[in-house]
Amino acid sequence: MSRVIKSNSVLTFILLCFWSTLALAAPEIEFDHSKTGFDLTGMHRGVSCESCHQAGIFQGTPKQCMGCHLQGKIAASTISNGHIVTNNDCQSCHTTVQWSLVRVVDHSAVIGTCVSCHNAFSAEGAPSTHPLITADCATCHRTSVWTFARFSHANAQAGQCSTCHNGAFSDGKNSTHLPTTESCDACHTTNAWTPAHFSHDGVVPGACATCHNGSISEGKNSTHLPTTESCDACHTTTSWITSSFNHANVVPGSCATCHNGSISTGKDAGHVPTTESCDACHTTISWITSSFTHDNVAPGQCATCHNGSISTGKDVNHIPTTESCDTCHTTLGWTPANFSHSGVAPGTCATCHNGTYATGKNSTHLSTSESCDTCHSTNAWTPANFVHSSANYVDHGRTISCSRCHQSKPEGASNAWSNSIYAPDCAGCHANDYEPDEHRNASVSSLRNCAGTCHKSTPEHRATKRSW
Repeated sequence: MSRVIKSNSVLTFILLCFWSTLALAAPEIEFDHSKTGFDLTGMHRGVSCESCHQAGIFQGTPKQCMGCHLQGKIAASTISNGHIVTNNDCQSCHTTVQWSLVRVVDHSAVIGTCVSCHNAFSAEGAPSTHPLITADCATCHRTSVWTFARFSHANAQAGQCSTCHNGAFSDGKNSTHLPTTESCDACHTTNAWTPAHFSHDGVVPGACATCHNGSISEGKNSTHLPTTESCDACHTTTSWITSSFNHANVVPGSCATCHNGSISTGKDAGHVPTTESCDACHTTISWITSSFTHDNVAPGQCATCHNGSISTGKDVNHIPTTESCDTCHTTLGWTPANFSHSGVAPGTCATCHNGTYATGKNSTHLSTSESCDTCHSTNAWTPANFVHSSANYVDHGRTISCSRCHQSKPEGASNAWSNSIYAPDCAGCHANDYEPDEHRNASVSSLRNCAGTCHKSTPEHRATKRSW
């Protein structure tokens, strides 16, 4: 009996080995899962069939993520208790390659408020340094980028700025901020942190350097004039520049202590050479016009300064001369000038009096090639004095303008007679003065020489007699 049992056991073992060998030798079957309409990608490729197809049931296996990845459904990783509330499918945010990190969140499908997720449990929430606020995240933040945040100060209470702007929650006063207990909104606005607008109304006069010391706020620069005065001695709170400096306490003659070209305006490159102090010519009321005293200037040395570079010199129309300025001009006034004609050669007037260098003949002057000094004198340009050399000209005993006789241009002997047929006798000019009633039985022609024809013994028709 025992021998039979032993033989059966051996036979059974051999059969098991045989079938095992056949099973191991059978080829592994490849199944194309994409034909089911659900392609296996990512982590799904390593999942065993029975994990999804439980109890050997293939038909009706879910194809949507939620069909498996929900608590109590099939053997798949499930949504955690802290997952955000959403009606989106898993693949909207997750991939089959990696469950986390989440690639993107479609906020349009999120159910609830921002803090429903952004609570530091489901998703990143407000850090410990976040300003204390009950408003929803979307009030300041956007779904496209968490920072920069946009905050509306519309509901912020005046004077409460430091509740947030304390250096912990949000930017506060930096280390160089001027010492003050005022609220931020006393100087700053919600539109821009800078520039700030500071009211100096409560600042004690003379205390400017408490802030304007170069550290807390702008102070004196390296080229500022040396002074122990407070800023408000010269500057105002309206504008840092232009400043107003009081020279009342400045010692006369010490101008160059400041006016040296470095600290303040000094002599420019075209200044007259001098060792005098600024206040010898300039005043504290106005840098220009200056007043220069010529008392110590040596006569004949004018061109040392009046050379056109340092100070006004001869202009292009000045008469040609090597004389010094003070020969004609005075220190009281540049014009009028006083020119001495004592050294001028007679007949050379037009060298200067040509209308360019000095006054010349005007457009109504009689035509003549004579030199100016033939008629004019150096004492006065008018009246002119012309001496007629012709024997036909009778001295009339008084000044008569040229145009009384020379009534057309150019003036000359040919147009000197108004009735030339009687020239050169008196009637040549005075024919129109003939009165027939007084000159009975006589004609103009017969009485053409008024002064000699009729009244030889009486002076009534003399040319020098004014009452003709």
